[in-house]
Amino acid sequence: MTIWRPHNGIRVKAIGLLWQGHRLLVADVHDDSNILKGVRPLGGSVEFGETWQDGLKREFREELGVEIEISSAPLVLENIYTHEGAPGHEIIFAADVTLAHSEELPDAPITFREDNGIVSTANWRDIHTLDTSDGPQLFPNGLKQLLISD
Repeated sequence: MTIWRPHNGIRVKAIGLLWQGHRLLVADVHDDSNILKGVRPLGGSVEFGETWQDGLKREFREELGVEIEISSAPLVLENIYTHEGAPGHEIIFAADVTLAHSEELPDAPITFREDNGIVSTANWRDIHTLDTSDGPQLFPNGLKQLLISD
């Protein structure tokens, strides 16, 4: 199992909000014991010289092999967090996206590989079941509040 730790510096990230009704496509986030800690929308780091839009499109191509269209202005969040005792700091652009070629993604879990080699799983989850006592936490912190206030 590969152990992940936050980057030692501020990262710029872009995440895509891909919806099926009230269900959001999110990837599982596990702790070092492989226990589900929470979930996050798909996306990743913006590379040097790349716009957040190009980075988001690249991440969806790399992770799911699909082309996306960005369909909203971004929400911008600053995320300062701790994962397994290590601090992380991100500036995140979160935007609604749609599939460019109306491909259907399966309702079943979708397995993909992150650029660091970690195998991840994405699922469609009802936004109302996230950040509840019975459901996983939605990362980054505060994203659910922004999404349900729209």
